Amino acid sequence: MNIGLTGGIACGKSTVAAMLVRRGALLVDADRIAREVVEPHTPVLAQVIERFGADLLLPDGSLNRKKLGERVFGDESARRDLEGLLHPPIRATMRERMRSYQEEHPDKLVVVDIPLLYESGLQAMVEQVLVVYVPREVQLSRLIARDGMTLEQAEKRLNAQMPIEEKKRLADILIDNTGSLEETERQLDQFWIERGLS
Repeated sequence: MNIGLTGGIACGKSTVAAMLVRRGALLVDADRIAREVVEPHTPVLAQVIERFGADLLLPDGSLNRKKLGERVFGDESARRDLEGLLHPPIRATMRERMRSYQEEHPDKLVVVDIPLLYESGLQAMVEQVLVVYVPREVQLSRLIARDGMTLEQAEKRLNAQMPIEEKKRLADILIDNTGSLEETERQLDQFWIERGLS
């Protein structure tokens, strides 16, 4: 069995992913794979540098992801070009990991952590979608506290994603992460038992 794991920024998705892994789930992390495909000397990194400039390379040969993000943020054409380079190898790697985990461990839950799952239209890649939810005002306050953003910066970041209420509505499984970690753990225990995973 596999599930897609998503949520909004500052909803606690990484926390929930770690809780699922502690219970024995296998994690396919889209963000980690996104970093892997642009590691030094990879063909994808060469394509990114060719399109966006050699000044994006750090002295150790790795990609300056922050600088790349700044370069494409707000430039729709550049963002589409970047997605065209990155998305196919990321998705191919994700599918390959899912397949090998499911073949090698058919009794385990495979969790596919995709921050922008709905925005990328990747629901069909997984059997069900688990959304980690907190209300928008909690997202804003956590984002400001965690990343030291202004309210305006935090709102801009949230507005770039599908609204969390929409993700909540689309969810097959909902974990409300507004309360304590113990409350989140209880919801995951219930999910785990209901799916016969214990």
